[in-house]
Amino acid sequence: MNSLDIDFQKTALVIIDLQKGIAKLPNGQEIVEKAARLVKLFREKAGFISFVRVDFHDGQDRLNPKTDQPVNAVQRPTDWAEFVPELGVGDEDYIVTKRQWGAFFGTDLDLQLRRRGIDTIVLCGIATNIGVESTAREAFQLGYDQVFITDAMMTNSQEEHEATCKYIFPRIGKVRSVQQFLSEVNGLA
Repeated sequence: MNSLDIDFQKTALVIIDLQKGIAKLPNGQEIVEKAARLVKLFREKAGFISFVRVDFHDGQDRLNPKTDQPVNAVQRPTDWAEFVPELGVGDEDYIVTKRQWGAFFGTDLDLQLRRRGIDTIVLCGIATNIGVESTAREAFQLGYDQVFITDAMMTNSQEEHEATCKYIFPRIGKVRSVQQFLSEVNGLA
């Protein structure tokens, strides 16, 4: 395992879809608590934090390809896209609203990271193999170094989560748990 050399002036924490309508899934609270530990560290180190949510204006902006597993459009509560309060999203944080799985396509996330000289992202959130993996693949293609905090992620099944963590993430970045990441950046590893 390669060690981490994190420069918080050049590293962003990117948190995917920890919003009220998604984080209420089973085990979602555990993911929120782990992500909150990362938020606390990045605030202490004056690092850049981007909270990403998926939301739609009127539903016409939603991707709607013909697939074998179509997504049912359901009526969502009005607070569905609000970030969970435990993360303490503030005015200093950068908010990205995406209309598809990945956080880069169709947003200004790449532009905002580059303007700040950021070359590394620390990634976590829901769902491991959908929003997080799509964002990770986009970041890889854009040339970012990445650290994946896999115990601060979840998806529909353990099998799907483990497949992404085992076969995709190690090929495009570094894989860590919250505790490993905290220990390494604080010089305890």
